[in-house]
Amino acid sequence: MSSVKILITGPPGCGKTTLIKRIADNISYPLNGFFTAEIREGGTRVGFEVESFAGEKAVLSHVDIRSRNRVGKYGVDVEAFEKIALPEIEKAIGGKNLLIIDEIGKMELYSSRFRELTLTAFKSQIPIMATILYKPHPFCDRLKSMPGVETVQLKRDNLDSLFDDIMGKLGTP
Repeated sequence: MSSVKILITGPPGCGKTTLIKRIADNISYPLNGFFTAEIREGGTRVGFEVESFAGEKAVLSHVDIRSRNRVGKYGVDVEAFEKIALPEIEKAIGGKNLLIIDEIGKMELYSSRFRELTLTAFKSQIPIMATILYKPHPFCDRLKSMPGVETVQLKRDNLDSLFDDIMGKLGTP
């Protein structure tokens, strides 16, 4: 597998996590990483959890979390996020596995250690597929402009074609 680096961007709700999980389910080589999922209570979104592809979970953010780190109505638990995300990034860098990050967004960027490890991963030879903040942000813009990094935009009507394109770029182990 090549050291391809693909960033998937798009507006909230366009299917970035769906695409990431579909690719993870369809590749046959080792991967490390994590994805985010909504926490819903009574049909209302009340937060987000972070889950490694190995099945470890933690609450990333919640309306009931009291934290100085906030995104909208959600308090962000940086320590809980780091407990799941950082070991996954470290394992990928150390083992040369495909690294999947969902996502490099406002909540995750509160972690300086996450930013450092993500930058290290992008400078390494490991293959990376990640979702990234749609709007401009200094750290995200830096990743998008790194040599060898391809940024693709997901829209509601190109999920299947983007899936095929990314699977082709990831190749076989």
